[in-house]
Amino acid sequence: MSNFITLANASQMTATFRQNREAVLDSNYQNQDILPKSETFDRADLESILAQTGCVRIRIYYGMETNLKMHAIFVGVNENDEDMILVPNQSLTEADDEGLLLQGGVRCPEICPPESELND
Repeated sequence: MSNFITLANASQMTATFRQNREAVLDSNYQNQDILPKSETFDRADLESILAQTGCVRIRIYYGMETNLKMHAIFVGVNENDEDMILVPNQSLTEADDEGLLLQGGVRCPEICPPESELND
C-alpha cells in the first residue's frame, strides 16, 4: 500500500494548501491558525506505534481542540484495517489496555520548519 509521490507533486500540493488554508474556512474562523501548515513528530513516537504487536500501518485522524485548532492524531492499524485502540484480547477497563495514540507534534505555526520545497 505504498503511495509515494514526487517532490514536484508534493510541493504543488503543499503550496496549494498554504495558499488556500484560510480561504476554505468560514470568515469567522480565518486568521486564527486553526489549520496548521505542518506538524512534526518524533521518530521514536511513530516507531512505538509501529512496534505494537499486530500493527501494519499508521492511520491519521484529524481532531480539534476546544479553541478549534486542528491536530493530527496517529493510531496503529492492524491487518484487518482496524484502529488499534485496544491492546489485542484486552478490554478498556484499565489505562494500560489502550493502544498508543499520538498527538501533540510541533505545530506550524507557531514553530515552523526551515524553508524547503514543501514549506516556502
